[in-house]
Amino acid sequence: MTRRTSESLLHVRVQPKARANAVVGWRGETLRVSVTAAPEDGKANRAVIVLLADSLGIAPSSISLVRGASSRDKWFRLPAGTTLSA
Repeated sequence: MTRRTSESLLHVRVQPKARANAVVGWRGETLRVSVTAAPEDGKANRAVIVLLADSLGIAPSSISLVRGASSRDKWFRLPAGTTLSA
């Protein structure tokens, strides 16, 4: 499935301390991901940014966390026109 980001914002549901770093898939309008990093000192947030950047083929520095730094539900700002597939 392919989706184009609207307003350059992406809602992500994160599973920290998972067995593997992976993009799990879409549930409604939310992208589900799992990361092996623990949710402490921003480690899981950084792991999600790297995972998204690798999946999208863009630089990690072009992705920013907008909301949800201490929550499993996060909003990321992506470069305009980024195409997402899972």
